[in-house]
Amino acid sequence: MPARRWAAVTAACALAAGPAALAGAGSAHATGGHGTASAAVLRTGLDVSLLNKTVNAPLTVSLNEVRAPQSARKTALTATLDGVDGGKPFSVLRAEVADAEATVNGDRAEASTTLSGARLHVPGLPLLSVVELEAVSSRAVCETGKTPHASVTLPASVRVLGKRVRLTAGGPTHVEVPGVGSVRLDLSKTHTTSTAAAATALQLKVSVNPLKLNVAEVEGTLTLAEAMCEAPAAPAAPAAPAAQGEAAGVQPQGARGARAGANLAETGGDSMTPYVAGGAVALLAAGGGAVVLARRGRGD
Repeated sequence: MPARRWAAVTAACALAAGPAALAGAGSAHATGGHGTASAAVLRTGLDVSLLNKTVNAPLTVSLNEVRAPQSARKTALTATLDGVDGGKPFSVLRAEVADAEATVNGDRAEASTTLSGARLHVPGLPLLSVVELEAVSSRAVCETGKTPHASVTLPASVRVLGKRVRLTAGGPTHVEVPGVGSVRLDLSKTHTTSTAAAATALQLKVSVNPLKLNVAEVEGTLTLAEAMCEAPAAPAAPAAPAAQGEAAGVQPQGARGARAGANLAETGGDSMTPYVAGGAVALLAAGGGAVVLARRGRGD
């Protein structure tokens, strides 16, 4: 077959393969998720038994509970409970300052609480505070790519069941008042991981049965000044675009030649066979133009 004819057939095959070589080239990009933050001035998990345990009322109250990814802040100063004081609202907490704030902004999540001038009561002890404190605060900060931070600020002392108690970091503090009950204080709990932080100023475990009259028996936990956060996830790195030849499934010239040689050895063909087959397809697609080209190649 004349050289001019083969050159025309080879060019036609290359043009047909061009669009396929470009198809499939692209990139992928994933963005990180939002962080979270939450805070609460007070959480209660108490069981209240009235009238010699003939009536049980769960005392579950949250004061100034806030959550973000969107910024939030609450500053209510009292928390009350219905149904445990002869139908009248019972004041669980009163404070001069009670502030909780949670914020997520860009690559930073932060939560904080502040409580001061606070008195905490439980049913059965309307006049005697379970705890009185001057000021406590907690803070948790989580930032993408940085170590999370949790901190708590406590006063030197608090008053528990009427007794002044010095606060130390040496472990839990136990206070027991005969005829009234007992309170265990766990102080300044903080915890951090690679992406999250949590801080709690005070956690009290309470067991109260005033004068053993069974008018109101209270057991459970009280949590003061709680803050938690989780850092926003870092954006994922963009994937590298695939090479044009690999994306289209086109093998390098050397690989095509080696594979063609192996196939020819198995079938008994020669090195011209692939081009003959390709030429036939191109001639059929080109129709009359290919026939004219063939005639010119023979000198017609």
